[in-house]
Order: sequence, then C-alpha cells, then structure tokens
Amino acid sequence: MSFQDGWAAMNLEMPPRVPRTEYSAERHWDLVKATTGIEVTSETPAEEQFQASCAFRKAWNYDFVWAIRTLDAIFGNVKTRMGHAEYATGGTDYDDQIYCPFSDPEEVLRFDPMETYGPCDRAKFVKKFEDQYRRFATAIPDAVNMSGIYVTLVSGLLEIFGWDMLLLAAGLDPDGFGEVANRYTLWIGQYFEALADADVPVVMVHDDIVWSSGPFIHPDWYRRFIFPNYKKLLAPLIEAKKRIMYTSDGNYSLFIDDIAACGVNGFVMEPTTDMAYIAEKYGKTHVFVGNADTRILLSGTREDIRREVERCMKIGKGCPGYFMAVGNHIPSNTPVENALYYNEVYEELGRR
Repeated sequence: MSFQDGWAAMNLEMPPRVPRTEYSAERHWDLVKATTGIEVTSETPAEEQFQASCAFRKAWNYDFVWAIRTLDAIFGNVKTRMGHAEYATGGTDYDDQIYCPFSDPEEVLRFDPMETYGPCDRAKFVKKFEDQYRRFATAIPDAVNMSGIYVTLVSGLLEIFGWDMLLLAAGLDPDGFGEVANRYTLWIGQYFEALADADVPVVMVHDDIVWSSGPFIHPDWYRRFIFPNYKKLLAPLIEAKKRIMYTSDGNYSLFIDDIAACGVNGFVMEPTTDMAYIAEKYGKTHVFVGNADTRILLSGTREDIRREVERCMKIGKGCPGYFMAVGNHIPSNTPVENALYYNEVYEELGRR
C-alpha cells in the first residue's frame, strides 16, 4: 500500500509497480477475515466494520480509495424508490419498497429541480466533502483518497424519476427531457461548486450514463444534452486544479472521446468498456482503472483468473497512470479462494 505509488500514477509518473484499488472487497466479510484475521460479520457494529475494512485495504495494497458522497438526501422526499436486490453479506441492502412521486411523463417534463429542492447551503456541503475526505485520509493515510458526487446528471435524474418515468419522458419528448437535464445541471452545479471549494485534491465524478449494452437513448441526445453539461459542471473543478476521475457503470466505449474532451483526468470502468482503446489513445495522458471481469472471479478456474489478470496487465502495465482493479465489484458471493488467488496473481504480475 503506497500513497507514493498511487500519487505517482495519478500524476502519470510511472511507479515501480502497478498500483491498485478494488470495490466492495473490503466488505466481503469472509474475505476480510481470511486476509486480516479480524472476526467481522454483517452484524458487527459499523465502526468496527470500518476499521476491519481499512485493515483489509492495507493488506491488499489499495493505492487509492474510490469514494463519493451519494447526496441522495438532497432530493428530500421527491425521489423514486426502486427497491434493491440482495447484494451485501446477509442481504442487509435488500429493499422491496417501490414508490414514484411522478404519475405521468408530462409531469417529468415540467420538473424544475431548483423550484423543488431550492438552493444549496454551499458552506455546509464544502464541509461534508472535506469531512468525508479527512475521515478516509486519516484512517487510510497510505493511499490516495478523495470525495466526489454520485448523482452527477443521468444518475441524478434516475434517482429522481426512476427508470420507467425517465425512459417514458425521454422517449415521448427527447428535446423536452434534454431541457430537464439542462435544468438539473443548473441546480446540481451548486454542489460541484462546493466540491471545487473543498480542500480535496482528487475528486470522483460518477454518472451511470449507459447500460451494459451501451447507450439507452440515441447517442446524439447525449452529445446535445449530457457532455455540454458535463463541461459546465467540471469547469469549477478544473479551475480549482482538482484531479478529476470519472466513473460510469456499463459500456461507455462509444463516449470515451466525448468524456475525455470534457476535461477529466481519468477513467474508471467496468469490463464492458473498451480499456484497450483507452490505453492506446489516452494511456500516456490519462489515468485509467480496471477492468478485470468480476464474473471470472465468481465462477472461473484459477487458469481463467490468471489469464484475466494477464490481459489487464498486458493492456495497462506500460501506461504510467494504470491502476489494476476488478472492473465492477468483488461481491460477498465471490469464493474466498478465488479472490485470494486473484490477489496472489496481481502481486506476482504487478511489478514493472
């Protein structure tokens, strides 16, 4: 675990080993126990879980820690509950409550976030971003830490409207829904300005803009209403000289160039996004993170796991800003022996 290696990669200065991060592995409690010896379960108090997760990150040499503020509370009660399938150990995240405050797509098309939610208390949110950053930086000082925003644009609209109403409104009136995106940008921009003011050197901008199959609205719509708004949102972060990392789930290969043009410094991706293209075109100018396939750890053989790490290393090892990661998550149903073997292979192949 090395802040120096992580920071070098963030600054495109080739460290002597390929740095890494992971997602959810630090809450795979059987894996945490097998790695650290700490007895921890889904029933363990939250602060003890946090300390065990920190010990796991140190043991697995996390060189940066992916972190954002979800900010879902900023929507108050005017947001959709879509429920949640069981994912975490013990099913602690299962939610069967489903509710949408919008009755028809025309209501969505009239929606104005500023009228509904009002202005941001900027100083309050500067402190929230800084508090999150400092909590992790204090607990995990040997890694690059960050804060950021989860509900950037598409993810924010999804939190508010849910999939059904979002797709109905976008299909009924794409231009009208684009205007909703424009209004949302004006409102969420307040929080980006707060993040720019915060004493946080690296920021994560998260927005799930696609499905695993790619865009769910015509690409032209994204280029009219998403990426121009990204440029507006990122402008204060760029002016504040933040290192801007960008994450989207799904396959955003079609939009890699568009996202790069918005001014981000790095890409975080799932296995469906074309990491080889990023390495070829942006490997000397941008950070990128990923993208081993979590399904291979879930059900593959040791040979499969080794081949997948070799694939990622072949793409990324020659690039100064590459971080190894399983390009989705290492969830709690991943066999412990597979995860341990993945880490063993990473440590073997990670030296430059």
